Amino acid sequence: MRKVFHLSLFVFLLSIFLLFQDNHLLAQDTGTLRGLVTDSTTAEALAFSSAYIKELKIGANTDTRGYFLITSIPADQSFTLVISYVGYKTKTITIRVAKGKMSHYNISLIATNIQMKTIESTAEVSSETNDLKISINRISAKELELMPKGVETDIFRSIQYLPGVQSTGDVSAQYYVRGGASNQNLVLIDGLTIYHPFHAMGLYGVIDPDMINNIEFYKGGFTAEYGERLSSVMSINTKDGNKNNYGATASGSLMSSKLLLEGPIPYGSFIVTGRKSYSNNVLKKFLNDQTVPLDFYDLSFKANYSNPNFISGSKFSVNGFMSSDNIHNKDPQLEDYNWKNNVFGFKWFQVGEDSPLFFEIGLSSSNFEGNVDPKFSSAHAMNNSVTDVGMQMNFTYLFDNMDEVGIGYHINLVKTSLLLQNSLNIPKDLGSEGSNISIYAKYKFHPWESLAIDAGTRMNIATLSSNKNFQSFEPRINIFWRMIPGITIKGAWGIFQQAMTTINDENEVLNVFEPWIITPSYLAPAKAMHYILGLETELVANFSFNVEGYYKKVENLPLLNEQKIFFTDPDFIDGKGESYGLEFYTKINPNPISFTASYTYAFAYKEVNGVNYYPRYDIRHKLNLAFAVNLGAGWSTSVDWIFASGLPFTQTLGYYDKFYFQNIFTPWNGLDPRSPYLILSVQNLGRLPDYHRLDFTISRKFKINPLTFNIDFSIINVYNRENIFYFKRDTGKRVNMLPFLPSATIKIEI
Repeated sequence: MRKVFHLSLFVFLLSIFLLFQDNHLLAQDTGTLRGLVTDSTTAEALAFSSAYIKELKIGANTDTRGYFLITSIPADQSFTLVISYVGYKTKTITIRVAKGKMSHYNISLIATNIQMKTIESTAEVSSETNDLKISINRISAKELELMPKGVETDIFRSIQYLPGVQSTGDVSAQYYVRGGASNQNLVLIDGLTIYHPFHAMGLYGVIDPDMINNIEFYKGGFTAEYGERLSSVMSINTKDGNKNNYGATASGSLMSSKLLLEGPIPYGSFIVTGRKSYSNNVLKKFLNDQTVPLDFYDLSFKANYSNPNFISGSKFSVNGFMSSDNIHNKDPQLEDYNWKNNVFGFKWFQVGEDSPLFFEIGLSSSNFEGNVDPKFSSAHAMNNSVTDVGMQMNFTYLFDNMDEVGIGYHINLVKTSLLLQNSLNIPKDLGSEGSNISIYAKYKFHPWESLAIDAGTRMNIATLSSNKNFQSFEPRINIFWRMIPGITIKGAWGIFQQAMTTINDENEVLNVFEPWIITPSYLAPAKAMHYILGLETELVANFSFNVEGYYKKVENLPLLNEQKIFFTDPDFIDGKGESYGLEFYTKINPNPISFTASYTYAFAYKEVNGVNYYPRYDIRHKLNLAFAVNLGAGWSTSVDWIFASGLPFTQTLGYYDKFYFQNIFTPWNGLDPRSPYLILSVQNLGRLPDYHRLDFTISRKFKINPLTFNIDFSIINVYNRENIFYFKRDTGKRVNMLPFLPSATIKIEI
């Protein structure tokens, strides 16, 4: 711990030195341009917008906070800067930078009525940008509004249209990325971990889309600042709130209603949004006409403060998120469930006044609780809690030659508790606690104009698991080579580690929630290795094509011990995992039309005790086609078609009468102790029939002063395809997924 403190102090002092020094690293005949791009009405940051200097033919994209940096600009000369963003009027301004100085411009864009239904897939590299990413999809707030909907907009359902992202059916919003389990996906909201991001038994996400500014979704190969997950990272950045005017938005769907309030405060702004369920009727369509007494809510808030007279270039923010789900059955023979999240955070973000340095310091607290009350049912009592308290420091410095260095460290103290009762009602606690201390460093450099490399590593001082066989270093590298203008080859390799897991039964069709625990001390933390190779083309305007191949190998995968017999047998055993595949994505978007197509060809395996099998989310083929048109006058429409090959399932071979001796003194002639016992085939050897579905949406946006109305009407499964979900093993009854389902939402803004 003393070494960590000394290294942290050194990193902090180094950053302060770089922040407040005169920028001697800038060439004397050049200067640096920094800009902040925002919405002209609300002053919200416009992430992923484009800044381009016409005369120099160089540029950059804004980050998630709306900032961009362009270095090595000839000083004391006038240039034309073009700022563009989908859905906004392109803006052209004249800029001039001082010699050896940082010149800052605040740029606001005016929204237009042009609406494009796209999911931006960004992985560019050239002399024009310092944005080096692979296997990433970036989604802005405007794009999120126009993505495919179900009963209401939900980010976790929407990303299932992307290549490489699989689901196990219409009933659940849980997602699986490139052959990884759902517990291998990290979900962050403003850098805070959400351990169970689902409402309604996994049907919907807990994060209100109206709160979201932008999303970065990494499907693999993520860089060194992210850790503790093996498969994917979803980093959600929320809105700051309207800095110019007070406003309110009310909306409702067939299942829930919500209210959003926002507005300015002295030197800042605030935003608060809450959602509450009021009807369970639509859930019957998801749950085979079964009524579930489900009640849920979520509440989010954020406030920020930026006073140039206090600390120039600083921004302070506090945010919180709370959600709760309850299933209370009136029947005493049915169990009750409840689970909730409580997350709070504080951040100090700083930009250098005359230095290309950004740093961020954050404090976080994330808590999850889940309970099962069996009452008089056959279920077993369970209580799970996770407490995660952390501190993060991140520093980014951009050199005059466009090279970039990032360093930081993350400290998390995690405590889990899992109280279980076995079949004999004997309680057991699988909880534990630990600390995760990680330091990371990465460097982006351009040895040649056509080649860029992003290399880095995480160094783990301590992990949550007390097992000493953990991965001390997690090296990672991304490489981008622009063969010719418009064609880029990209590749990534990296090692990733995860010391937490969930208890889940792969034979369960629907999981209410999965309890989290720290990997037991007798097992090493799980480790994955990613290999990614891709090609991206943008040879003509309004057309792009992207293909990526990946291979992922997982070791020390903690799996439930299905063969546990004695009390001394371990609850978990080591397993292995392997997945590989090809992903294709193309986009054609000449205004006012948008067409996207994605296809995934993938394989996934798990190995337990030397035996390989397909996990339930192994889908061989998946095709998504989306066509959208902006009809004008506030009207837009879209059609989405989904095809997927059948899910794996375990076939039934037969039954036999098995004797169950609950009490050896009970006379046999008084009660027959025999019951049918199921004989199953090899796990997940069978395949269900293919799945396909057509969805339709039409939207209208109009204004009746002072109110703005957004009305969406959707039809899920237009031609009422009977997609099988599962067969009930006791009766043989077939259960299907969503039938023909119309739905509507209305949003009113003031």
